[in-house]
Amino acid sequence: MKILLTGAGGQLGQALCASVPPGVELIATTRQELDLSDASACRSVVHHHRPDWVLNAGAYTAVDKAESEPELAQAVNAGAPRAFAEALVETGGCLLQVSTDFVFNGSQGHPYQLDQPRKPLGIYGSSKAAGEEAVEAILGCGAEGAATILRTSWVYGPVGRNFLLTMLRLHSLRADAGEPLSVVADQVGCPTSTLGLAEACWAVTQRHVVGMHHWSDAGVASWYDFAVAIGELAVACGLIAKAAEVLPISTSEYPTTAQRPAYSLLACSATRLQLQLHPQHWRCALKEVIRNVEP
Repeated sequence: MKILLTGAGGQLGQALCASVPPGVELIATTRQELDLSDASACRSVVHHHRPDWVLNAGAYTAVDKAESEPELAQAVNAGAPRAFAEALVETGGCLLQVSTDFVFNGSQGHPYQLDQPRKPLGIYGSSKAAGEEAVEAILGCGAEGAATILRTSWVYGPVGRNFLLTMLRLHSLRADAGEPLSVVADQVGCPTSTLGLAEACWAVTQRHVVGMHHWSDAGVASWYDFAVAIGELAVACGLIAKAAEVLPISTSEYPTTAQRPAYSLLACSATRLQLQLHPQHWRCALKEVIRNVEP
């Protein structure tokens, strides 16, 4: 099986490259090798390699910056999947489009189901929603379609730029200075390890699972809960000497350029069943990732 991977240099891309299943011929492309804002280049790479799957793990993920770069966010998050889908119609392959909980507005207080309407809040969410819509329209996202949309949430891993690595740095700095660390406590979702997400992505291609799907680790957390757990587990694993005190604050106390969903838990049971993967609680997944972080 030939698989074309985008975003190979990102945190998910690196996890995918490190866990390639036997029998997969992986064509891994980084941002430097494939500019996802160039629709023509996206179509050309599919026509050149004619993969069985395009695994689109690359994305524009700078949520706040997207508000001032809407054209670039739209080109990468909507234009690229559209171009891949158009090319795959001609070559006969399938597309796995990695998407996000940000396609929802977070106004409800129970997990988002697969068939709920998209209601994004900002440019990032809107661009990812547009990418989903393009893929559905061109390849089909039902049982007879050739596309899989895999939404996920709060992605982090042992490499790249993410909440975990930021918190590890801040825990050390604030603990050394004897200062507390303030983290938002009224945004709720579920952290997702790149290690588990990579396993889910590979299961999609290996089992040829199409359609709309949700994947995150199990459980529920606020960013405050996540930050506290990072400190506790990092100390327990010997990654940092001491954790800072973490203070819960409201979203209004930490204003950002882009509005975030207040509640973005995804309903993942159906996907876990179809992929035949057992859920791992986010704290257990976090412990595993922390063990893979280089001191």
